[in-house]
Amino acid sequence: MYSITHSENVMSAVNQQERLNPWWIVGFVDGEGCFSESVFKNATCKSGYQTLYEFVITQGEQSRDVMEAIKKYFGCGSIYINHRHDNHHHDLLRYCVRRQDDLKNIIIPFFRKYPLQSAKREQFEKFCKRLLKI
Repeated sequence: MYSITHSENVMSAVNQQERLNPWWIVGFVDGEGCFSESVFKNATCKSGYQTLYEFVITQGEQSRDVMEAIKKYFGCGSIYINHRHDNHHHDLLRYCVRRQDDLKNIIIPFFRKYPLQSAKREQFEKFCKRLLKI
């Protein structure tokens, strides 16, 4: 009789992150992601306003490895630390993609190929419509 030991069953977190499944990313973003558009006054812009488009995932500091793996998967964006804890006991991390070329050529095509499964899909479609001006 053959039995599987505990060590054969367990994969290290690093190995799992090196092989991120696109559908796992979709589920993660469905729960923890956001597509946003912010408008700021900016006198240097012709209209007097600047629009900032962002794809963001927020997680606690203890999930840094996952955030780094997602950043590596997409090959763009930055991870920022928010030291304001609010209800959390750890710093918060924000993975942000703001560069419009990255949003248009990497993030949007990814979520078009692997559609979001929650109500967040509608948020994504509105985001695309405004960013791509369709």
